[in-house]
Amino acid sequence: MRIYGPNGTTLGSPAASSRRIGSSGFTLDETGSPSETRSVSAPRAAGGIDALLALQGVEDSTERRKRSVARGRRALDLLDDLKIGLLSGTLDSSMAGRLRAIAADLKSLSGDPGLDQVLSEIDLRVEVELAKAGG
Repeated sequence: MRIYGPNGTTLGSPAASSRRIGSSGFTLDETGSPSETRSVSAPRAAGGIDALLALQGVEDSTERRKRSVARGRRALDLLDDLKIGLLSGTLDSSMAGRLRAIAADLKSLSGDPGLDQVLSEIDLRVEVELAKAGG
């Protein structure tokens, strides 16, 4: 069935003109040799390995802020562990060493003044607990 136009249909076998046999007009060059040859070369380095290492060392403010927030959370978790240990009477002897380590970790700045203020208050609380422990 063939459709002619928007509403017309014709029943029957397809016309002979629709069964074309022959070339489609596409031909390939049979010589087999490319018309132009190009030499292959290795890609050039963008700036050397030193530049790539320098870029890896560059820290953006978002990463610095995320690390500072993580340090603050670790310090608060350690202060919670200290509180639970004091209340339950099962304070371990390594707590003073962990408090010293977290206090040293809180000294670095994040670049965000509000976050730095909060971290400094956490650091002050850690230092007070160290002073109480005699460490």
